[in-house]
Amino acid sequence: MKLKSLLLTITTVLTIQSAIAQTATPAAATPAPATEVLAAAVKKAAKEKKQVLAIFHASWCGWCHKMIASLNDPAIKPYFDKNYVIADFVVKESKGKENLENPGGSDLLAKYYNADQGLPTWLLFDAKQNLVADSQIRPEGAPFSTKGENVGCPAKPEEVQHFIKALKKTSSLDEKQLSEIAAVFSKNEIKR
Repeated sequence: MKLKSLLLTITTVLTIQSAIAQTATPAAATPAPATEVLAAAVKKAAKEKKQVLAIFHASWCGWCHKMIASLNDPAIKPYFDKNYVIADFVVKESKGKENLENPGGSDLLAKYYNADQGLPTWLLFDAKQNLVADSQIRPEGAPFSTKGENVGCPAKPEEVQHFIKALKKTSSLDEKQLSEIAAVFSKNEIKR
């Protein structure tokens, strides 16, 4: 009987401590507004003589996870670190996870003609916040306002080619480095 009483007491104490710890823990901070995240990235890019790679993603998005994993691949990460300030934006979260979204993220996508595109969506800005390239394949010479097809996380040859063309336009990456980046992203293609 003493053992039962002791176990009950320990269980009760642990339950109370857990409840106290949960109420004492502050709620997760609201993510920064998208305009502030972009402004900070642009400011840093100007200071470091880089471009901004803005990536819009959501926790539920498998292709978003592949995009981030590919950018962080040790073989190519230094190329992105040298040429870009990467700005992450959470948008289009599932019901119940909207608190993870950067306020105004969807508005930013709309401003740069990507509101109705899937995820991930990426935008490339110069250090003056001019949109230079994005994840939509459009007819050659078409303005950004022309709806294209979102490549998301580049995987298929034409998607990787579009991404490499955008990187070539916005960085000092050489052909060997671009080829290495293409090889990493090509691994994302689903073989059937």
